[in-house]
Amino acid sequence: MGKQEDFVLRALEERDVRFVRLWFTDVLGFLKSVAVAPAELEGAFSEGIGFDGSAIEGFARVYEADMLALPDPTTFQILPWRSAEGPATARMFCDIVMPDGSASYADPRNVLKRTLGKAAEQGFTFYTHPEIEFYLFKDEPGTGDEPVPIDRSGYFDHAAHSHGSDFRREAITMLEAMGISVEFSHHEGGPGQQEIDLRYADALTTADNIMTFRTVIREVALSQGIWATFMPKPFTSHPGSGMHTHLSLFEGDQNAFYEAGAEYQLSRTGRQFIAGILRHASEISVVTNQWVNSYKRMMFGGEAPSYICWGHNNRSAMVRVPMYKPMKGQSTRVELRTIDSACNPYLAYAAVLAAGLKGIENDYELPREAEDDVWALTERERRSLGIEPLPKSLHDAIAIAEHSELLAETLGEQVFDYFLRNKRAEWDEYRGQVSAFERDRMLPVL
Repeated sequence: MGKQEDFVLRALEERDVRFVRLWFTDVLGFLKSVAVAPAELEGAFSEGIGFDGSAIEGFARVYEADMLALPDPTTFQILPWRSAEGPATARMFCDIVMPDGSASYADPRNVLKRTLGKAAEQGFTFYTHPEIEFYLFKDEPGTGDEPVPIDRSGYFDHAAHSHGSDFRREAITMLEAMGISVEFSHHEGGPGQQEIDLRYADALTTADNIMTFRTVIREVALSQGIWATFMPKPFTSHPGSGMHTHLSLFEGDQNAFYEAGAEYQLSRTGRQFIAGILRHASEISVVTNQWVNSYKRMMFGGEAPSYICWGHNNRSAMVRVPMYKPMKGQSTRVELRTIDSACNPYLAYAAVLAAGLKGIENDYELPREAEDDVWALTERERRSLGIEPLPKSLHDAIAIAEHSELLAETLGEQVFDYFLRNKRAEWDEYRGQVSAFERDRMLPVL
């Protein structure tokens, strides 16, 4: 065993850890967990913990079900909400491997690690910084009920004895206790809507942090007798919840997106990366916006883009190049505004990185930037500027993704096939539902 494994085993004794939860995600991004006793952990580090892969969404077929969860000791953390009283509980993320020790191609974490490996071969490290939005409701919504937000506040509102600020303070304290650094937090535009921004980290650490973040947010909400949701668009008349993500590539200690004296201080590498994301945006939409509800968030403009374009400090554009800060070349970055906070972060970041790398490899030219409010333009004006729409529904996104070589190569055959089959089933189930809209409109008159 290495130093990191030894550190974990010592920490188990020193912190009186009685349970260790091994975490991983299925193909759709739902967190899975198995608890082991500390005495079993040394064997888990060397051999893994066996489980039935055919019982996990998208992992394996029945006749090849045996799989192993191999704990990553660098992700060891004590769970603060389980350790306030009595013995401590810890968690580690796992890599999923086959019985012969080879990496599972169905493991979303491995999909991202493979893509990061391709970036590393070109000398790049991929960093991400997500701004995660979510809603807080007074109670767990019942089937068909309109959820009730915990407040009626708006963007950046500060109110005395605010439920939202108390919630954010406790959540951030718990996140930082688990080694997850938070940069900003505030009330968002919708009633009960919050935003917490995580500090920059490499993409694999960020994806692990997002999975932990969702769990912490839900645990804190339940402890306060309220309900948290990352659903992209829970209300018709209020903003959806996105996960705007700032992206950058580094070559060693140097920001590959920065070039002194260039327009917006953005290097050719940075421009090619943006061009790659734009060219493949529709293909990867099924991953960055994977739910049928995701496309309702992007219907009405505002903070959620519906068109494929980029702009300098233009918040109506899909990709934004933030304002350059003098003497801070290392902070040069681009912001992708399509991703929503309910995606599988491993697959979403893998797809975005693959698209950007394709732009660099093939020397894509960056199209003309959008200087106007894209939503204020007419369809004819957008067409004349070469601004194409993103998919308007999950059905459209699936139809485009089915023919995407980039997505198939990035996800791997098994994940690509299963993911699209699951999305087709979701769309078919959705379009077969009779909605309240139909009943309200038609029952009185038909």
